[in-house]
Amino acid sequence: MTRIFRLSVAAAALSCTMATPVLAQDVTVTADELAAMRAQLQAMNARIDQLEGELAAAKAANDAQDATIAAQAETVAAIPVAKEPDSKIAWKGAPVIEGKGGWSFKPRGRLMYDAGFTSAPDSTGRSDGFGNEVRRARLGVEGDIPGGFGYKFELDFAHNEVEAADAYLSYTDGPIEVIVGHQNNFQSLEELTSSLNTTFIERAAFTDAFAFERRIGASVTYKGGDFMAQGGVFTDNFANTETNNRGADARLVYMPKMGKTQLHFGGSVHYNDIAEDGATVRYRQRPLVHFTSERFINTGNIPADSEFGLGLEAAMISGPFHAAAEGYWQKVNLAGAGANPTFFGGYAEVGYYLTKGDTRGYKSGKFDRSKPANPFNKGGMGSLQLNLRYDFLDLNDAGIVGGTQDGLLASLIWKPTDYTLFGVNYGILQYDDAVYALADGDRSYNVDAFGVRAQIDF
Repeated sequence: MTRIFRLSVAAAALSCTMATPVLAQDVTVTADELAAMRAQLQAMNARIDQLEGELAAAKAANDAQDATIAAQAETVAAIPVAKEPDSKIAWKGAPVIEGKGGWSFKPRGRLMYDAGFTSAPDSTGRSDGFGNEVRRARLGVEGDIPGGFGYKFELDFAHNEVEAADAYLSYTDGPIEVIVGHQNNFQSLEELTSSLNTTFIERAAFTDAFAFERRIGASVTYKGGDFMAQGGVFTDNFANTETNNRGADARLVYMPKMGKTQLHFGGSVHYNDIAEDGATVRYRQRPLVHFTSERFINTGNIPADSEFGLGLEAAMISGPFHAAAEGYWQKVNLAGAGANPTFFGGYAEVGYYLTKGDTRGYKSGKFDRSKPANPFNKGGMGSLQLNLRYDFLDLNDAGIVGGTQDGLLASLIWKPTDYTLFGVNYGILQYDDAVYALADGDRSYNVDAFGVRAQIDF
């Protein structure tokens, strides 16, 4: 290939020296001209050799660069590619482990320690003075299962016994949630609000007096926009599975927002068929705090076939201020002859945050966790909330004299962080037709109650 190229170049050079074409036999080339032509050919050969050398060097450099690139590609290919982890961990008071496909797992728990005193007139002969208890000590788990399912299970170890709290499976599809298991039935805003988020050391008197509690059953909740409807059928709680109780509950909530103000309006209905021969119900209540066993109002045992309850709810939250009120009527259908009594309980309260930027939490038809705007762990003091409540319970009707309780209550709640709380509560409980009489026979008197709480949850 090189030789052909050189002959072609030589031929081109010779042709350039001829002014006009002539016959070969007519050409006369002198020795000097021939020497010049040879010199030109030698120069051209030298240039060709130089170009070939440069081409070879460029090819060698290009081959070396290709080899380097190939080696680098092999090195990169050998580096393991970071894969998406099978699970990730978030933090919501405790680690939340979220896996692929919709799995999640979160430990949960709460510890509440209460202490304080009650003061009753001496002549009633009732025990009073200092008291304390572990009010709640719960441990449990909750999480999600692929396909829209979920679970929650908690045990309470307080009071020297183990009791089940929430223990259920759930299924969620858009605005609909179905729950099967041990759960709250749908009575009262105050009852459905978690004990972690209430404003007083104990809930309103009627919720305990009328035995609102978790029961085994199946329920459906529908939430669409500002409306929520809840309903379910229930038996009894885990501790009384041998009873024949059968009940149904329903609740409807309207929860619009007007600007930054959250409003709440609700109503509930409850029916419980006791369905046992000789069954009785009993309604009674402590004076504000739980660590005393004294009840100054008490209907005693009432032979009953069934219960029917009706409740109304209203609340609002506007910045640091909130207000709430409820009324509840509990009717007892007696097992024998006689008028069926209807008992009543209710409360009205207001609350205000003394710290800037704090407000009460609200979610899905109940009060929710409040989170300090300036928590203690970030250099702030946390939140400080003052609450006042009037609490009323009437257990007198249709010839049954269980007494009435009027409570004037105040609480101061300090939350250093989202998951810690310290509360101070004081109440003056005024009784009429109390179970225990004074020395002179009078059944109208006051009992003072004071309680403090230290609380942590995760």
